[in-house]
Amino acid sequence: MVCNHFSSIDPVLIQSACSNRLITWMMAKEYMDLPVLGRVFRLLDVIPVDRGSRETGPLRTALRRLGEGRVIGIFPEGTFSTTGELLEFQTGVALMAIRAKVPVYPAYLDGTQRNKGMAQAFIVRSKSVVKFGPEVIFDRSDTSKENIEAATAKIRLAVELLRMDVDACRQMR
Repeated sequence: MVCNHFSSIDPVLIQSACSNRLITWMMAKEYMDLPVLGRVFRLLDVIPVDRGSRETGPLRTALRRLGEGRVIGIFPEGTFSTTGELLEFQTGVALMAIRAKVPVYPAYLDGTQRNKGMAQAFIVRSKSVVKFGPEVIFDRSDTSKENIEAATAKIRLAVELLRMDVDACRQMR
């Protein structure tokens, strides 16, 4: 599962909409050090990722979890978008999907507490919308750089189309 990223509350909102299946999130490693939430994240089997690092441990862990039939949740922008526009997507999602031979499903989340800290995002009310899309179809035959980049572009486009649909629905209200 891939989704855009505006706020630290995003995984909670997406998980609440997918209550029939636990999502194993890939999350910035620094959140694992938070006193109470770090314990919760470990209980939920969150996969910590050191942003900016090229370490392969998180990728290997995610591939194992996918092999176990789990759903992996990823924010491929790698950080919060502060403008509301989608940022560039990292290629790790496409690489994992190709290697594990699993589908990728896009989601778009809007209305969350942008540019707020974790505590504020949980306390301040917001009206959020999450829209899920169909499986993103792309070539899973090889892991060449060109193929991974093309798959990443298709994944990003799928999220962008969901964003456009949500925006159009909001304008109709």
